[in-house]
Amino acid sequence: MKTKTLWFLLPRSSMYIIGFILLFLFIATMTAIKPAYRLSSEMISEWTSDIDSSFFYYLLRLENRAFHEGFPADKAKPDVTNTLFQIATNLKPNDPRSLLRNEIPGFSNFDNQMIVAGQGTDFTNFPVESSPPLEDVLKERQAVLEESEEQTEKDKKDQEQQQATPTTGDKQVVYIYNSHNRESFLPHLPEVTDPNQAHHKEVNITKVSDRLAKSLQDNGIGTVVEDTDIMNELNKKGWDYGKSYQASRQVVEEAFAANKHMRYAFDLHRDSISRDKTTTKINGKSYARLMIVVGAEHADYEENQKLATNLHYLLEEKYPGLSRGVYTKKGAGTNGIFNQDLSENALLFEFGGVENHLDELYRSADALADVFSEMYWDAEKVDASS
Repeated sequence: MKTKTLWFLLPRSSMYIIGFILLFLFIATMTAIKPAYRLSSEMISEWTSDIDSSFFYYLLRLENRAFHEGFPADKAKPDVTNTLFQIATNLKPNDPRSLLRNEIPGFSNFDNQMIVAGQGTDFTNFPVESSPPLEDVLKERQAVLEESEEQTEKDKKDQEQQQATPTTGDKQVVYIYNSHNRESFLPHLPEVTDPNQAHHKEVNITKVSDRLAKSLQDNGIGTVVEDTDIMNELNKKGWDYGKSYQASRQVVEEAFAANKHMRYAFDLHRDSISRDKTTTKINGKSYARLMIVVGAEHADYEENQKLATNLHYLLEEKYPGLSRGVYTKKGAGTNGIFNQDLSENALLFEFGGVENHLDELYRSADALADVFSEMYWDAEKVDASS
């Protein structure tokens, strides 16, 4: 009897010993390898980003009966085998596109959705978010900036109209910032021909932010523009260009914490696609077209999407062809949130493209301010009467 007992215990003991040795070797390997090859929270997040959150809730449910009632009634029991296969291979057994996405450059764009398409917008001219090396962005370059006569005339008219405009007083309700604040434009960079090199520390998308802020203020809407150089912040932290939204998130959070009246947050960018896709003519003048981008990787993105869709249709009504549409972004190769989880009224605008001139961008900023101001004051009238 003793011999029989030892016979059954020996394999189990051996398994424990072997398991302990393997665990020890695994820990030793993970601590000895270079940091670049270790498992990180970002790597694990990337592996699991496409997995339905109900799967993780289901695992908790197996361990704790208190979670049983909270499991969504409309969710079927997850297929653990398929989920583990997805984590291991980054392929979805029920979605053949996942194989093509890994093999064909640019195919991941089809994960995103065009909520509302503007004139001429299709899958061939979706926004392109370049990701140049940070050292290229920070290079010193020559830039040319001239103020047009049209701008001078507009300033005079704005000063005459300000007295009759309603105002938010000393309340700043709109916050404008630039996560890619050095994105510039080829017409203003005489020595640059490569769109990927179109970056400048002063003549850049922040000029458009300043113009939009001024136009909103002329319409009585208190607006503040963030002056933090996000690219410089990345350099200080030793972060790469891909972490721009993480760097800008810190300043956005601080801005909202410091101002209880802040209701809207707009992140302005410029697209990297060609001029023919980013330019239109309205009443004989050239405008840089706008694409409104919504990050779809947070729970309440549909609230941001409602604002974006409303703005699109209002722009179409007053400035036909100005809006390229409303576009949601998520999945591999993009941030997918764009700090829009911080406010239901947060949006990202692609203003024109790398080949647009600032005059065209300024007209578009004025048009957006015009439409947004009407929407804002109409909403204020409704709130006041209710």
